[in-house]
Amino acid sequence: MPQREPAICLRAVDYSETSQVLQFLARESGVISLMGKGTKRPKGPAGGAIDLMAEGELVFIAKKGQALGVLTEFAESVSRRSLRSQAGALNAGLYALELVGAALAESDPHPEVFDLLHNLLARLGKPGAPVPAVTAYFQWRLLRNVGLLGQMHACAGCGGPAAGASGRGRVYFSSAQGGLLCDACHPAVTEKLYADEHALAGLAALAAAEAGQKANLTEPAARAVMRLLDYHVTYQHGRRLKMSRHVIE
Repeated sequence: MPQREPAICLRAVDYSETSQVLQFLARESGVISLMGKGTKRPKGPAGGAIDLMAEGELVFIAKKGQALGVLTEFAESVSRRSLRSQAGALNAGLYALELVGAALAESDPHPEVFDLLHNLLARLGKPGAPVPAVTAYFQWRLLRNVGLLGQMHACAGCGGPAAGASGRGRVYFSSAQGGLLCDACHPAVTEKLYADEHALAGLAALAAAEAGQKANLTEPAARAVMRLLDYHVTYQHGRRLKMSRHVIE
């Protein structure tokens, strides 16, 4: 029985001269992999080849197990023309697609992640968008949604303030420990990344924004947070995402 729902294309690989293997994030079904027979034909089920970040109404037949589902129709309804014309925004959008694919298992519904990705791509497409800030916020909310990010204000080792009562001392982030480590706890942990003042300010701003408070996420703070969260993704995923070096560095 065909299913119909909003979806965003995460991956597109040529299968033949006329067909593609496609991975979508569908709002209700989660990540799904489909065979798009004839999708590259102008008169095919999508009116031509489907591109990364394409968003619209997807009609498909799901298959159980390892078999690919079948795409029967895709009608693109959201234009990404302005986003694709800006190199920085485009790289951030492609990084977001890769991050979603790495964070979510197949057929694991996450409507909130679909909305996060939709909103990110929409913001990146606006002229003058603060790319580092919106990308850092997307990383933060996605990792929080899938359960890979705990509380970031307290030390994951002792439970005390990460920066100490005086605000002094070196603070580190450990992916294995799941959070920040204070000056007293970090020496016992080998896997860690130094969290400088910009990273700590960025984390505080993101936490405030998530709580509905006004927060100023400066570009240095946003970039520091992006590096920290990308480090976390790399450790959890077992390898660095391909688009990381185009966005983080």
